[in-house]
Amino acid sequence: MAENNKKTILVTGVQGQLGQELQGLSYTHLYRNYRFLHTGIDKLDITDAGRVKEYIAGNGVDCIINCAAFTDVNKAETERETAMLVNGRAPGMLARACAESGAWLVHIGTDYVFDGQKPTPYREGDIPAPVSFYGASKLEGEKAVLEYERGTVVRTSWLYSTYGHNFFNTIMRLTSEKDELNVVYDQAGTPTYARDLARVLLSIVVNSLSGNGNYGKELFHYSNEGICSWYDFAFEIVMLTGRHCKVRPVETEHFPMPARRPHYSVMNKAKIRSWLSLDIPHWKESLRNCISQLD
Repeated sequence: MAENNKKTILVTGVQGQLGQELQGLSYTHLYRNYRFLHTGIDKLDITDAGRVKEYIAGNGVDCIINCAAFTDVNKAETERETAMLVNGRAPGMLARACAESGAWLVHIGTDYVFDGQKPTPYREGDIPAPVSFYGASKLEGEKAVLEYERGTVVRTSWLYSTYGHNFFNTIMRLTSEKDELNVVYDQAGTPTYARDLARVLLSIVVNSLSGNGNYGKELFHYSNEGICSWYDFAFEIVMLTGRHCKVRPVETEHFPMPARRPHYSVMNKAKIRSWLSLDIPHWKESLRNCISQLD
């Protein structure tokens, strides 16, 4: 396929862990028939509406995967204006620019839009009730994207990778520095390997661009399978990497933080599993795959 006939996919927030995983996958032969543009804030500030429209139109963008976000949950409590601008209003700017050009928009949501009071996995139709400003700002972004006919939101949870700042890399660092580590055991969710999520996002994009699926105004939940606590996750990391560090379970109250977290944010993946015919890996399997990338 000639270069000028290739569909163009823009990935924003390329410096983040998900953006980097998407960039890596884009170089594989599976996506050789697509043209990828990878941007960080240095190339494209998604809070600049004029620049966003200009970039999308000027580069003939057919689809955007928006990975750009203000992800520091605690800082969002004090830097509310910035968090709302990036997480809440900027996705609307992207959606409006896409509406003018006809491009698809795939946006990343979060399990933190829920309050954690439900005793069973959250479905897409459950009513959000964020307990942090981060969650509230992300919810506003979701709403803006889902007003667009070609807007798709994929919520995820506990995202990690070998890239960037995340729980996995923090535990890897701390367990190499300490003999003992306290980790909360009373928050339950599901870790999600960013590479797995990146593959799912690209499947949605490819199906959308090829006309094999109508994903407009659709909300999906995606994480790896299984349920664990942060303590379980840390313990598994230590066990699989052979670190000599004792991990101790403690309650959330022992780690007071500016932002509240939902105590239970497991998501039901039945919808996306059905739509994409997915075989979703268990979080322990994906963790092993992630660790194998360190060798």
